[in-house]
Amino acid sequence: MTGVPASAAGGPSGAQGARGTAAAADGVASEVSGSASAPGTAVPGRSASGGESAADATAEGRPARGGKITAAAVNQASVWNVANLLTMLRLVLVPGFVALMLADGGYDPAWRSLAWAAFAIAMITDLFDGHLARTYNLVTDFGKIADPIADKAIMGAALICLSSLGDLPWWVTIVILGRELGITLMRFLVIRYGVIPASRGGKLKTLTQGVAVGMYVLALTGWLASLRFWVMAAAVVLTVATGLDYVRQAIVLRRQGIAERAAALEEREA
Repeated sequence: MTGVPASAAGGPSGAQGARGTAAAADGVASEVSGSASAPGTAVPGRSASGGESAADATAEGRPARGGKITAAAVNQASVWNVANLLTMLRLVLVPGFVALMLADGGYDPAWRSLAWAAFAIAMITDLFDGHLARTYNLVTDFGKIADPIADKAIMGAALICLSSLGDLPWWVTIVILGRELGITLMRFLVIRYGVIPASRGGKLKTLTQGVAVGMYVLALTGWLASLRFWVMAAAVVLTVATGLDYVRQAIVLRRQGIAERAAALEEREA
């Protein structure tokens, strides 16, 4: 008996202990280096964001840790994206459109043509901003709120200006704006049960409204002035018809939601 431990004597258990100690030291060093690395500095076995690299995880046949966090950070679109900038442009165009529409008493053909150009730009950007946001994953909370506000603002401004100038009966303006505001409010009320998607009729209504209001903004005469009356009549009919259809969808959606909640509650109690 020499009193010397087996690990110091270089026996098998000593080799295993040495290897275990070295592995533990390496693990501590890796953790320290991973924590102390500057942001954006890649660490072996880890991605630049601090999670495992996708290649390492794939090689081991398992998903990378931190991959979901990295993807979520990448998918968070900036407020200053193309879709939101187009929405902001529409909001800025509203006071400019009103100023052009009412310039020189509101009946000068030149000013009305410029007002129509502003209205047309607003309608065109309305077609593109939503498509860009959905296609390129640029949907933001700001866009969800600002986009419908911009739509209602430019259409409402045009209708109110036309009615105040005597070019369009007030009842037409009240019907269209009442329907738009009412359906928007109804969507928020039933959002807990689900989302009411935009129908083809609703899209056709929006297009018809834009064409009709644009024709009224221009100082048209002759047969074009008669044509715009019928286009506006079609827009009013579509406005009322699609509004009633959305109300029907909201009632059905609410009933289904209540029934599903009741069934889930009964199942939970059972």
